[in-house]
Amino acid sequence: MATAVIMPKAGITVESCIIGEWLKQVGDQVKIGDVLFTYETDKASFECESTAEGELLEIFYGEGDEVPCLVNVCAIGTKGEDCSALKGGSAADAPAAPAEAAAPAAAAAPAAAACNTKAKAVIMPKAGITVESCIIGEWLKQVGDQVKEGDILFTYETDKASFECESTAEGELLAIFFEEGDEVPCLENVCAVGPHGEPTDCLKPGAEPAPVVEETPAAAATEVAPVAVEAAPAALSGVAAPVSPRAAKLAQRAGVDATLATGTGPNGRIIERDVRTLMANPPAPKAVTAAPVAAEEEYKDVKFSGIRRAISKSMHQSLSTMAQLTHNVSFDATGILAYRKMLKAMGGDYAGITIGDILLFAVSRTLLNYPDLNANMLDDSSIRQFTHVNLGVAVDTPRGLMVPTIFHADQMSLLEISQAVKSLAAECRDGGINPDKLSGGSFTVSNLGNMGIESFTPVINPPQTGILGVCCSVDRVRKAADGSIELYPAMGLSLTYDHRAVDGTPASKFLQELCKNLENFTALLAK
Repeated sequence: MATAVIMPKAGITVESCIIGEWLKQVGDQVKIGDVLFTYETDKASFECESTAEGELLEIFYGEGDEVPCLVNVCAIGTKGEDCSALKGGSAADAPAAPAEAAAPAAAAAPAAAACNTKAKAVIMPKAGITVESCIIGEWLKQVGDQVKEGDILFTYETDKASFECESTAEGELLAIFFEEGDEVPCLENVCAVGPHGEPTDCLKPGAEPAPVVEETPAAAATEVAPVAVEAAPAALSGVAAPVSPRAAKLAQRAGVDATLATGTGPNGRIIERDVRTLMANPPAPKAVTAAPVAAEEEYKDVKFSGIRRAISKSMHQSLSTMAQLTHNVSFDATGILAYRKMLKAMGGDYAGITIGDILLFAVSRTLLNYPDLNANMLDDSSIRQFTHVNLGVAVDTPRGLMVPTIFHADQMSLLEISQAVKSLAAECRDGGINPDKLSGGSFTVSNLGNMGIESFTPVINPPQTGILGVCCSVDRVRKAADGSIELYPAMGLSLTYDHRAVDGTPASKFLQELCKNLENFTALLAK
């Protein structure tokens, strides 16, 4: 029988570790005590020794992956053995755990023993080291459908991109534990697949079987009555029993008060089956009151999506850790507006070049003269200056703001920059952009000119040292060369910079040079 090797718990406060290097590969023969891989916490590095002997059958996590402690990392056994059931498992499933994990494994043993089913759980994938949870997009299979390994069960999204989850088991889709729009922790059981009629309750997230496992078979037949009797005092004491999230959601959909149910879960907790019992036998006088409905009409609480939480965290970090300052300036946009009009008349690919693309081209050429602005802060005492301009472009999407990167923009033509922006923006809005394209920027441009914004204070995208805000053009009055009064289109630019890395004089000079390049754009193209 295949045996799992788990991620050790290298300290009381350690919750996860990062795999450093695999020293054994699939197919290698290993003995107890052989070093399989190295791993590190936030403080030190360690070696993980094998707790089993045989062939390394499968590796569940690669180098660089962050793995929760006590979760199965690989499987060892006899050549050809099926070890798929060990994927996503924990110490409770590992027959041979190291000394430091023995206690947690023993504590989880009753729950594992109670899970007597041939059904297999499909877990929420971990789509990146920093990803803690994902949101389910759409279920492509429904309960009762037959699925094979590799079939796409559902789509899910992180704060940066969308993915498809493939089935890791074959059989009937027996149960779905989370619905569309639910936020699910990574590595949590999402659904169950297996032979028709197999029980799945023990695979539900947070399932805590009643302590019937420790009783004799004779006593197990009467388990329901004692649990209900023990739960009753909590309901009669006037103190509301805790309600599980699934029970609360079911009660909300059914329009019943979950707190009226008798809890049969651990410590009197009201679980899903208690709400179903309440729905089948509602108390006569106690209907749902009208007060909650009135409260719901006054306001609505909306939970942040994954991408909105990421934006919130990034913006708060930016403003709380940087010394940010903004300079505002305007330039004569007559030249670039005329050039844009000429490109549009040419037709073809050039007709798609926008004023925003022209701004990006000018920034990519000007920024190289100001290395402290084309940089990332490493810490309070050093910055990383980039040889090329990796230009971040703020893109509005239905899920929130995203900032893809145009790498080496300073080496691209105006047309190439225009095409790159459109391609990246489409990927962002479709939700399928590679996360690698959303990092690595050295400077960002945020364009709100098409929204009629005349001036704003853009917030720096950490760890960059600057961001340029592009505003709309407004007609202003000036004295012409012949002494007459004339109108001209003035376009505003707002530069926010990190004063720890950049002083006011170089920041102002950057804006001066950028305005000059934009006012003489055809000359800039000729360089």
